[in-house]
Amino acid sequence: VFPLASQHIPAADEFPHSLQVESPADTRALGRQMADLLQGGEILLLHGPLGAGKTCLTQGLCQGLAVTEEVVSPTFTLVNTYTGRLKVHHLDFYRIEEGDDLADIGVPDILDEVFDRQAVLLVEWPRPFAAELTPDQPRLELLALPGSQPDQRLWYLRGVPEVPAQWRQLFTESGDETC
Repeated sequence: VFPLASQHIPAADEFPHSLQVESPADTRALGRQMADLLQGGEILLLHGPLGAGKTCLTQGLCQGLAVTEEVVSPTFTLVNTYTGRLKVHHLDFYRIEEGDDLADIGVPDILDEVFDRQAVLLVEWPRPFAAELTPDQPRLELLALPGSQPDQRLWYLRGVPEVPAQWRQLFTESGDETC
């Protein structure tokens, strides 16, 4: 039975920045814009219900990083790694329970690469992954929710310790910051 009990989706009011996109193409374009801001070492946690656009955003981000491979959801493989301008580790913990041993799928090695700024990490359904991070570990969290139209999505952004200025600017320039 999905989603697993541990797969909590945070509330939109927990995210200070937001914007609205009208289509999957707009979601991929947002991902490409985000790719321009990446330097290596970033951790992006992607929240949202099934079908909200998390993988679509990742596809755009990978396009922006010049990844030439097909980018697909790692729901069943758990980890997909792509190489472009930066290495991208795309993880999906939809089927993982909190407390499962993430070392079995190589999470410590992936984190070493990210902490050494050799890679970027995107984690869908990140709640089981939270134990791998210290409370003050820098990260960006995005929440995707369906909008009022079938293809419309509302994207929300927060950061630890805060959202960097260039990311706030992206959300300000790309859409209405007060969805």
